Amino acid sequence: MYAIVDIAGQQFKVEAGKEIFVNRLAAEKGASVEFDKVLLIDEDGAVKVGAPYVDGAKVTATVLCDTCKGKKVLVFKKKRRKGYQKMNGHRQYLTKLQINTIA
Repeated sequence: MYAIVDIAGQQFKVEAGKEIFVNRLAAEKGASVEFDKVLLIDEDGAVKVGAPYVDGAKVTATVLCDTCKGKKVLVFKKKRRKGYQKMNGHRQYLTKLQINTIA
């Protein structure tokens, strides 16, 4: 069983027991969060598609880490034939969630 959920403006495929990284949420470590913007649910081949959301569907998750860092994103700027090069990078803060139930 899996579901497609809209979390903070992005769509994620979630399954019960799996862990996902999402953009930073305003929730503390150990807190339980619920997402009701479920776009699709697949229960062993029986697919329910919402218009735009599935009525009564809800996904609950637990926050495992609220200040995890993602992979490094490199920003490279160059102006050709001018001798200008600039390398910059950062690591985005993410929230790590463990999906508990899909109802």
